[in-house]
Amino acid sequence: MQTRAHAPHPILGINRNPIHIALGIMLMLLFFIFIFLFLTLTAQPAHGQTYKVLYTFTGWADGANPRAGLTMDAGGNLYGTAYQGGPGGDGTVYRLKRSGANWVFDRLYIFPGGSGGAAPWGGVVFGPDGALYGTTTADATVFGLRPQPKVCYNALCLWMHTVLHGLDSAPLFGSLIFDPSGNIYNTTVLGGLGVGSVFELTPSGGDWTETVVYNFSGSGSDGWAPYHGVVRDDAGNLYGTTLYGGDMTTCANYGCGTVFRLTPSGTGWTQDLLHRFQGGDDGAFLYAGLIAGPSGNLYGATNAGGPSGGGTVFELTPSGDGWTYSVIYRFTGECFPVGNLVIDPAGNLYGTCSGNGYVNGSVFKLTPSVSSWTYTSLHDFAGGSDGVGPMGDLMRDASGNLYGTTYAGGSSNCDGGCGVVWEVTP
Repeated sequence: MQTRAHAPHPILGINRNPIHIALGIMLMLLFFIFIFLFLTLTAQPAHGQTYKVLYTFTGWADGANPRAGLTMDAGGNLYGTAYQGGPGGDGTVYRLKRSGANWVFDRLYIFPGGSGGAAPWGGVVFGPDGALYGTTTADATVFGLRPQPKVCYNALCLWMHTVLHGLDSAPLFGSLIFDPSGNIYNTTVLGGLGVGSVFELTPSGGDWTETVVYNFSGSGSDGWAPYHGVVRDDAGNLYGTTLYGGDMTTCANYGCGTVFRLTPSGTGWTQDLLHRFQGGDDGAFLYAGLIAGPSGNLYGATNAGGPSGGGTVFELTPSGDGWTYSVIYRFTGECFPVGNLVIDPAGNLYGTCSGNGYVNGSVFKLTPSVSSWTYTSLHDFAGGSDGVGPMGDLMRDASGNLYGTTYAGGSSNCDGGCGVVWEVTP
């Protein structure tokens, strides 16, 4: 009895014998499983951010070693200060102007030293009149900058500089803030470990009048050395940090630092300490200042303390008549934060590590959950052309891009590098 040969299946390409059909189906299933596994196993996790150097300082006329962060105007241009460099080595003010996908560097001002000020540690901010305002540490000054009244086609045409106020030997490290009336607030640090003060400058007929809002006592119990300026709430209260002081039995009897509030009244200002650091898990030594969250919470970072001594990130929550302090993250390496954090609308925090245990520094994100915060590194500095040691405040634009500077790295013209301006794009 003859058996009729089965014709090949027009799709599977095998005979229509039931065994062959089953074998073909199995092969097809194995093929699709293989493709699925290949795509799954070889797919790389999406990189959520891109790091880009926007400008590398040369150490010459443009400046060198920026310690401050950046500020942005309505057109998306960036403004900052270089601590050193310029023709006399006393620092510069600069602008990075958007030009399509590129950035063009403009030097706006060269510090002359002496009564004109030198070595700007803090950044520049826009005042209510649209001018730029900032401070210098050497020959301490508060200054204003505005463009020339006529169009200048010369690259050497600098902005007009005005000294609003000189503070003798009181170095200024923090950036300025303005209140709705146009008054300026900042902090001073007096010599060595410092004692320090919080002051107000009030405009009056083209001049500025200085008023000391608060003088730290010198005993240390109310804090020492307010390095990073203050932040203001809608009620007019000022909040800040001190590097030392508070509990004077801690941190080799220097005190480990404080968070303070200054409350205005008809007769002056009253200081309250919201937290005295102990130098353990709660942290110690605050170069960074505070930022305010949308619910009125305050956030900051310590330069030391925590399990590895590399710093902590903390939150202060208003509770009745007091404040509740909580550590939201303890760095596992020596992060040593120096600049301010920044917060996005979802409540995520962003900051920088200045170096050491985090090698040459890093940019990080802290994401809140129900009971903890998750650390994500957005960029680890390699120590070369990408920069070394971010020290300034972090800045975030409306699109979620992060901007900052590094004190070193980049060009080799300076010892250790002259620093860079960078961007992290989510």
